[in-house]
Amino acid sequence: MAGTSRLVTAAREGDVNALRAALGGEADPDERDEHGWAALDWAAGRGDVEAVRALLAAGADPRATGPESRTPYEIALAAGRTAAARLLREVTGEGATGWRPYCRAYPLGALRSFPGWSEARDEDLTEETVVYLHHDLTVTRSIWHGEDGVWSGSSAEWEHFCRRELGFRVPDDLELVAAEDGTGER
Repeated sequence: MAGTSRLVTAAREGDVNALRAALGGEADPDERDEHGWAALDWAAGRGDVEAVRALLAAGADPRATGPESRTPYEIALAAGRTAAARLLREVTGEGATGWRPYCRAYPLGALRSFPGWSEARDEDLTEETVVYLHHDLTVTRSIWHGEDGVWSGSSAEWEHFCRRELGFRVPDDLELVAAEDGTGER
């Protein structure tokens, strides 16, 4: 990580020809710059699918973590680069099961309509109290999973209620990324 290599510079600048030349010159595809970014991180963040393909073909590690302990897939997601994220997901399988952790806010009254609902009596919980239904179908007063629990019932009936009556589902992480072109299309 002493300095920025030709490979990392090419990826950062989006110069796929220079990137291919550096790879042809026996460059280490996993070399990182002085900030901890590998060429694959830069290509993923730029959404440069051609560069991502070239780096993967050269042996770049798509599961390696760089800045802030993010993988190239997570960097592509954070940058809204869905095409690069899809390609990286094909290679790694990362994120394919839906984004975790995930929660959705509901007024408590909506959840209390479940016939098997029961909760510890808490005087400050009203029908309008906002609670959070999490990916594992637990309910908390906090957006943080497992914190300030309200309901942890688990049954096929509860799951059916959450999915059918509330329309709850954990979205695929690519669904949570804003469209790259601003049209709503990915």
